[in-house]
Amino acid sequence: MNNKRVSGALLLAALFGTAPPVQAQQDASQATPPSGKTLVFVFRSDRQPVAAQVPVVVNLVRIGDLANGTFTVATVNPGRTFLRIGEQAVAVFTLEAVANRSYFVRIEAVSSVRPVRTEVRLVSETDGRRALAQSRLVGAAPAVGAAPRVQPPAPIAAPPRAAPPPVAAAPRAQPSPPRPAPSAEAGADWNFALIAKGGGFKLANANQTVAGLASTFDTKSKPALGIEMEWRHRAGFAVGGEVFYYKNDLVATGVIAKQQVVALMANGKYYLRVADWFHPFVGVGVGYADAVYSGDLTGTAGGAAFQGMAGMEFRFDQVGVLVQYKHLAATAGKSGSDVKIGGSGVLAGISIAF
Repeated sequence: MNNKRVSGALLLAALFGTAPPVQAQQDASQATPPSGKTLVFVFRSDRQPVAAQVPVVVNLVRIGDLANGTFTVATVNPGRTFLRIGEQAVAVFTLEAVANRSYFVRIEAVSSVRPVRTEVRLVSETDGRRALAQSRLVGAAPAVGAAPRVQPPAPIAAPPRAAPPPVAAAPRAQPSPPRPAPSAEAGADWNFALIAKGGGFKLANANQTVAGLASTFDTKSKPALGIEMEWRHRAGFAVGGEVFYYKNDLVATGVIAKQQVVALMANGKYYLRVADWFHPFVGVGVGYADAVYSGDLTGTAGGAAFQGMAGMEFRFDQVGVLVQYKHLAATAGKSGSDVKIGGSGVLAGISIAF
């Protein structure tokens, strides 16, 4: 008798393009996707509970407002799926949905931050099912892009009632076999970014002795370019390497030459996430700088290099725009006859996250 009532609801759902409400928390938490579709479970679990509710939008459809210890679920078509979490401090999360799979997205509200800011990440099915069993379902679970037919493995028994008019039975969704979690989920805490930048850079010392000659540098570097590769952790830490190049003219008695510097640096940074799109940062680096002289004065010299940097990055999905201040301290040559080749400047660039 229950099967007929559930089948009737499923038929109406298919006709009107909306999902029937999930009637019990146990049914929803154990649901499997309809054939050819994907289930996305979103649950909230705070380390330190935050009172405010957090709205959840999947592919432009609002599927519920989550408090700590609650969850909701939506049926989506396979392919790129977009989640929007929060109102004022919005977190955007994307995943590549595969047919006949279920995904579990954990939301954690950060305490003592106003407006409410959230951390969002994908968890394994084992951890997700365990969390859902301890959570409360919020609202009905609409289909996002198609009429769902979510069917729990075993309907909860109900007291006998008068049989409704017979309705053609809808096919029952078959549970999908367990699948190993993709490697992207295991490494979701890290991502790789490539940064290209350029701008204004000036030498700190204009008048120096180079190769025994009193020399004067044009301190303004033309050009000043850099490229960085870094691995970023979701907690804000980043490590990577940088190649920085700049060139300056120098004039001595009877000599006109150029100084070109290539600095190879290993960097560490910390990005503070003020909003999903705004990330101020600070960083330090250590490495080696090599100066190459050409023109009337030729030769090379190098030495240790150290740098500090501070700036801000504006991120838009996988592309970012950044501005940074850099101070580089470096010397080239032997002690007593070394040349100070460091300086400082403001650089701007573009980052691409992979």
